[in-house]
Amino acid sequence: MSQAMAGVDMLPTEALENAAACLKVMAHPVRLRIVDILMQGEFPVRDIAEMCEVRHNQVCEHLRLMQSCGLLTSERHGQMVYYKIASPQLPALLGCVRAHCGATRHADPESSSGLSASTRNSEGADR
Repeated sequence: MSQAMAGVDMLPTEALENAAACLKVMAHPVRLRIVDILMQGEFPVRDIAEMCEVRHNQVCEHLRLMQSCGLLTSERHGQMVYYKIASPQLPALLGCVRAHCGATRHADPESSSGLSASTRNSEGADR
């Protein structure tokens, strides 16, 4: 190992491979929208499809993929299936999208950046 590499703190390869797999799954605007919706609470497929302005069967496919990767969980209530966020990293990922891709929440009067107070506080701790 060279002297330059000795002082570099690098993530393990396995962690990078897991991150790449997660980012690949999330690299779709509908899936990002689904996370944005589910950050507000759990919702049934019908409501998610309506809010995403996507057909029910398409939303089901996105939800299944995200659930198979451990990002979401679902619970049946009668005939309705409700989804919610399972991965605690998803809200931070969406916060990163808002902060670095110019995306802000239009209906958030408390913050022009679109970031929640907890996200802003955690970002401040990194600086």
